[in-house]
Order: sequence, then structure tokens, then C-alpha cells
Amino acid sequence: MTKMRLGIIEYIDSAHYLPEHKTCGIVHGHTYKVEVVLQGEKKENGMVMDFYDIKTIVKNTLAEYDHRLLNDILEFPSAENICEQIHNQLSEQIPLPLSVRVWEGHGKWCEINGIE
Repeated sequence: MTKMRLGIIEYIDSAHYLPEHKTCGIVHGHTYKVEVVLQGEKKENGMVMDFYDIKTIVKNTLAEYDHRLLNDILEFPSAENICEQIHNQLSEQIPLPLSVRVWEGHGKWCEINGIE
């Protein structure tokens, strides 16, 4: 069977600060773009996974981060730590290999690629 990749993009707006960081040590905000890609084989129904189900899982997971001070969730809310935590949460809910890319504003991103 042919493996296929499906992807969605969602956005959250959050504030954070990086303790003791020279420029990011004060509270500031970003619009985070979160890309989720999963890989699997097409099932009998013609889909790898229903987009509605993917979006529901991702939106519910990201709701914890949206319009929040991320320091209340993570001790050091760097793009890397945010990406890692979101990837871990989604991996528990989606039974397929997946990658997560978190864009912190424009031109800066972190990715965990769990797809071979």
C-alpha cells in the first residue's frame, strides 16, 4: 500500500517570556502557526484519517495554549519546548507517525519530525 501524508495548519496567539534572556526576557506575544503532518495508509473508506477528526484533536490540544501566558504552562516556553510538548500531546491521541512544526511569528520555526 502507498503511504500518504495529510497536513493541517492552525494558529494560536500567546504571550511568553524567556527568563534571563537578553531580548526575550520581557513579556511579549506571538501568533504561532502550528503545522501538523501525519502519515499512514489509506483505509477501506478511502481516507488515512478524517480531516475533521485531525482538526478536532489539534484544536482541542491547542486550546490550552491559545490566549495564555505560556510561562504558566512551561517553565521555559521556547519554541523548542512548545513544539516538543504539543508533539507529545498529539502523539498520545493520533495513532500514526506525525510531525509538528511550530512557527514563532514570521521566519522562525521548530520541528519534531516523527515521520520516517
